[in-house]
Amino acid sequence: MVTKKSKFRRIKHFLSVLLLLAMFLGAGLLSPTFAHMTEKNSIVQTLPNAQNLLEQGRKLYEAERFAEASAIWQQAISAFKANGDELRLAMTLGNLSLAYQQLGQWTDAESAIRLAIASLHAQSRNLLKTSSNRNTLEHSQILAQVLDIQGRLQLALSKAEDALNTWRQSVEIYKKIGYNSAIIGNHINQAQALQALGLYRQAEKTLKESIKTLQSQPNSPLKVIGLRSLGNVLQVTGDLETSRQMLQQSLEVADSLLDKQAVGDILLSLGNTARALQRTQEAIDFYQKAVKTATSPTTRIQAQVNQLRLLLEIKQFKTFPALSSQIQTQLGDLPPSRTAICARINFAESLTRFRQDTTADTPEWLDIAQLLSTAIEQARSLQDKRTESYALGVLAGVYEQTQQKSDAQNLTQQALLIAQAIDAKDIVYQWQWQLGRLLKAKGDMKGATAAYTEAVNNLQDLRNDLVAVNPEVKFSFRYEVEPVYRELVELLLQPEGNSQPSQENIKKASETIEQVQVAELDNFFRNTCLNARIQSKKEDQTTTAAVIYPFILPDRLEVILQLPQKSLQHYTTAVDEKEVQSTLKQLGENLSKPHTLRQVQSLSQKVYTWLIKPAEAALAESKTSTLVFVPDGSLRNIPMAALYDGKQYLIEKYSIALTPGLQLIDPKPLRKGLKTIAAGLSEPRSGFSALHNVKRELNEIRSQVPSSILLDQEFTSKALQNKLNSLPFPVVHLATHGQFSSLAEETFIVAWDERIYVKDLNKLVQTVELNKPEAIELLILSACQTATGDERAGLGIAGVAFQAGARSTIASLWNLDDESTAVLMSKFYQELANKKLTKAEVLRRAQLALLQNPKYRRPMYWAPYVLLGNWM
Repeated sequence: MVTKKSKFRRIKHFLSVLLLLAMFLGAGLLSPTFAHMTEKNSIVQTLPNAQNLLEQGRKLYEAERFAEASAIWQQAISAFKANGDELRLAMTLGNLSLAYQQLGQWTDAESAIRLAIASLHAQSRNLLKTSSNRNTLEHSQILAQVLDIQGRLQLALSKAEDALNTWRQSVEIYKKIGYNSAIIGNHINQAQALQALGLYRQAEKTLKESIKTLQSQPNSPLKVIGLRSLGNVLQVTGDLETSRQMLQQSLEVADSLLDKQAVGDILLSLGNTARALQRTQEAIDFYQKAVKTATSPTTRIQAQVNQLRLLLEIKQFKTFPALSSQIQTQLGDLPPSRTAICARINFAESLTRFRQDTTADTPEWLDIAQLLSTAIEQARSLQDKRTESYALGVLAGVYEQTQQKSDAQNLTQQALLIAQAIDAKDIVYQWQWQLGRLLKAKGDMKGATAAYTEAVNNLQDLRNDLVAVNPEVKFSFRYEVEPVYRELVELLLQPEGNSQPSQENIKKASETIEQVQVAELDNFFRNTCLNARIQSKKEDQTTTAAVIYPFILPDRLEVILQLPQKSLQHYTTAVDEKEVQSTLKQLGENLSKPHTLRQVQSLSQKVYTWLIKPAEAALAESKTSTLVFVPDGSLRNIPMAALYDGKQYLIEKYSIALTPGLQLIDPKPLRKGLKTIAAGLSEPRSGFSALHNVKRELNEIRSQVPSSILLDQEFTSKALQNKLNSLPFPVVHLATHGQFSSLAEETFIVAWDERIYVKDLNKLVQTVELNKPEAIELLILSACQTATGDERAGLGIAGVAFQAGARSTIASLWNLDDESTAVLMSKFYQELANKKLTKAEVLRRAQLALLQNPKYRRPMYWAPYVLLGNWM
């Protein structure tokens, strides 16, 4: 039984998002299954003309000429009605619904599928009066196929639970009639619905069952399509390595069948997966092979356009003109279809970016505009509103680049109206964002803020959609999502004439900062696993703590300060983003070095002056003892404890914690005893060096609190899982190598037998939900480090914390294999026994114990440890 709808975030037009992905980058899912009759079972004679119309419509649909297909199928429907062929009438109505779905004509799509099902139900009553098994078999086959189409429509209309139930009905029919080839596609559809409902484990299980079924089948075109489709689904949901494996298997089967076009399609998919894995040269090789192998000009163009975009990403500008010239020559030969039009738009976008990123004065802006004008005309000829909207919006972006602001605004508004009419929020937000930029350039700050606010609202509605699509494949979070939030914060915090921003705007800015933090974590996981943890901020949530929101903008550093029982405060430092990033980078590099105290104090004092100095008086007056930071970007990589005012470090005055947002935490004291699992590695493993002080660290823990120890060979992933799930352990302490990265694929901790990646943590810890009493109260990672050169590596700490389901996490920003770690942890556990102390204060006292020891007073010893989450 699926949980009630109110418990789930809904996907709005999930199908259309995935179709856009398929159009632009060739990562399509399973093609829709047409309602059709198995030839050997057909016993009803019909008008040849009607049958020809049905086939003609199918060919038009496959050519992505959806409006023409729907017109032809309407003629076929009239013919089947006249002939009294109710079964083929229902079948054609189902296919007509598919065409309407592609055109975004949702009301017509619902009407067509409703008529199809009503017709089939009427026939079923008639079939009860007959004894023909063949009629019943035909009817069952068509009913199951029409239900499949209905499920697609329901998912597109945000009715994921209804879609799941519909697909479960149809798969039971397929099983009864032995239509095994349709079951796999149905299971893939069910997996989409399960993802939409947030039931990711069930979706994964369903996909694995489909894989198992395919593996046992002999080589066939169905196996090729199924494996490739599964590979594309896994690519979209972020399981990139398995995606690559499935696609490689599909390639082997296609090679054995000598199907050159299938091989070309698979090579295109492999290129997309390699690109998502950041294997650039491998992706380029796959795209080039796809061009040489595929028999379809559309597949060849897709591969070339994808390769062109990749060349831009890696800044290989020298080879760009030759490839773009080849694409330009071939585009004109493609017959109009959605894929061909979108390849044209994608090509125009790449040319635009090339002009932006280089000093080249070719291609001419006029040539780019002409490409898009042709795309608009072709989309209109196909009555494809979605693609028309996209082409208009991209053309408006070209006018924005050439400073033709009035024309850009007019086209953007046209594109927006069309997208809104078909409720395509995934492109609506892009044109609202573009409109906001144009209005801001005109000086209309009120209009710009309104447009940006609507764009962010749509992004919030689309959170599930955006993370379901691998960010490296289509939605680049860094460039196409995050800037919308950041630019809205910039607008909200701009002074209004001679006065400061209003309280309303400051509050809205703090909420937007939290939204972008949550969205970034969603993007990190490529799912919305945080939905279950989001809660409304309570007024009494920060009664004792001051919350600081620092936010890095291109020309300034903004800080919002929330003091207990006070109005929000706001202050600005006029400092260039490049200077901020450079200072933070230097500070991060020097903090972990032994002989850089002077540089560290100078740099950390600079950051203190930006973040804390303007609030010194207000903080002192509030008498708060705890500072909670919601850090932005590179600030996550810096231990706030080490900020220096010229005399003291910040940790000497305040307890300190970090959080991605107050909506993700519910500050409460440690609710249970200190029973602890302590696991660690002292010997070299997985390419990492030995940690000589881990044995001492674990012994110190054992001497302080009741502990279950796993050391070296005992510390396997399975042993840890067994311990975690045997008895509730409020504290889990892992003294082992690990890495935090902005990429989930590069965020892991090291066990004796393997690396445990962040996405697998929830498999080890099955009690992730915060409302369960067995959830981990405190997770300690004492020997990890942030990935070198990754300015957003601190994101990985939050990723590990939330994936493990820990209410609080203490992690090290750099690895320090030193006896100081054992000293700090011993003091930490001593203080943790004092139930009157918050976890933030406990960590502070442990850090001060080192700071006040002449042997360990340098920040490299006591500063790496940060507390994330519940600070109470």
